[in-house]
Amino acid sequence: MNAELLPLKSFILPGGSKASSYLHIARTVSRRAEREMITINQVEIKKIGSPALKYINRLSDLLFVASRYANLKLNKDDILWVPGANR
Repeated sequence: MNAELLPLKSFILPGGSKASSYLHIARTVSRRAEREMITINQVEIKKIGSPALKYINRLSDLLFVASRYANLKLNKDDILWVPGANR
C-alpha cells in the first residue's frame, strides 16, 4: 500500500473519506493500547513481551498507511496539517 502513496511533506489530519476516518480512529485506539501496555510493563516489570509491543506498534503504522490508501482508492485527498490554518 505504501508504495502507491505519495511521500509525506506534512502531518496528516484524520479525514478525507469515511473509511479513512474509521481507520484513523482504529489507529488512535491502538496507540492508546500501546501506551497502556508500556505503562503496565513499567509498573509490573515486563509482564508484556517484546513481540506484543512490536505488534501493537506496527499495527498503528499499518492503520495509518491504510487510512491514506483508502483515501487514494476512493479519490479523496488526505487532509494536510497547515500550521495556524487547521484549528
